[in-house]
Amino acid sequence: MTNYKKFIILWLGELISTIGSGLTAFGLGVYVLKTTGSATSMALVTLCGFLPSLLLSIFAGVLADRYDRRLMMVLGDGLSGMGILFILVMMLINKCDLWHIYAGVLISSTFSSLMQPAFNATITDLVGKENYTKASGLVSIAGSSRFLISPLLAGILLSYFDIEILLIIDICTFIITVGVTLVIKRGITTINYSEEVNLNFYKEGFKVLFSNRGILALVIITSFINLFMGFIQVLSESLILDFASSRVFGICESICASGMLVSSILIGAIGIKKHHTNKLAFALIMAGFAMIGFGMTDNIYIISVFGFLFFLTLPVANTVLDYLVRSNIDKKKQGRVWGVIGFLSQIGSVVSFAICGVLADAISKQYDISVGRSSGYVISAGGLVLALIALLIFMMKFIYKLENNADLLSQGNKNAI
Repeated sequence: MTNYKKFIILWLGELISTIGSGLTAFGLGVYVLKTTGSATSMALVTLCGFLPSLLLSIFAGVLADRYDRRLMMVLGDGLSGMGILFILVMMLINKCDLWHIYAGVLISSTFSSLMQPAFNATITDLVGKENYTKASGLVSIAGSSRFLISPLLAGILLSYFDIEILLIIDICTFIITVGVTLVIKRGITTINYSEEVNLNFYKEGFKVLFSNRGILALVIITSFINLFMGFIQVLSESLILDFASSRVFGICESICASGMLVSSILIGAIGIKKHHTNKLAFALIMAGFAMIGFGMTDNIYIISVFGFLFFLTLPVANTVLDYLVRSNIDKKKQGRVWGVIGFLSQIGSVVSFAICGVLADAISKQYDISVGRSSGYVISAGGLVLALIALLIFMMKFIYKLENNADLLSQGNKNAI
């Protein structure tokens, strides 16, 4: 079996896991919003899901370079199911309070954070440079399933069952994913990079990142993308549930996320071969304008169209960012660097989840409007700022330099072959 086929199997496991996680995220969001009526409480659930990843990503990146990356993925996926199991047990015995949900999500995300740098670095181990953008497109497809398949499935299931069924399915997906990773682990020779470890090992990721101005700029841009994507990710729920049912919301979110699927399939099939930086800027400008339209209406059809356009742009931006970073970093240091990148880029997500619910609730009280409508205004404002930031990319010559370096390396590999 070739390494690329092993990557495909690993990707299928990630796809299944992401669908299960999406079911839980959708169900808990609806459950908390209906229980409390507060956008802040709902956003706190999402914050608990990201905070451990922010705090532990650098440490997890170090582990990914020092130990067997496949083993790290098995431990991360397997143990993260314990948090979801805790929430399920509390619900089954009718003793589930908000803090139980927060605690369970924290436990799950803590262990999940251990596997993400290992997963990113393993892709580099398995996939040749000529397939980087295709692999990234497939990873984006797996990511899109959280918004495409999970909401639709969760909305249908919640029409007939309680939230517990979503948690049970999620726990089952953890078992499947661990099994797939173990199969892959048996077929791959462990790459040991620990011989290069020195006293500055923990600082190496920061050193590599801050020594390259272009990569640092891309990481900052990624943080802003996560910041404003967090607005639409969290507040779209309160916006749509303000005038529609959870089933309609699930259908709408799936329609929106189909844009991500369409874009990811195209990238996975043909890749992105040139003009990466310009495509990144145009994709983010389009995403900003889509957010503006998404938040300014209560019409479910218009929301679906703008949501589709927003998600259509994300795989393009993510693929370009992934390609430029992956092509300009030494393979043996990628675990550490991806850990640092995860830490810095997710600062935007954490800030978003911490403030967007508070902003929506504050605007709602100040102007005596519904939380759903105030959520729409916050989403639109975030889109405007994102579009303005994207314009700055055209003036960043050091990002274009990264693209030139990556193209030269790619051409060198073709000549070597």
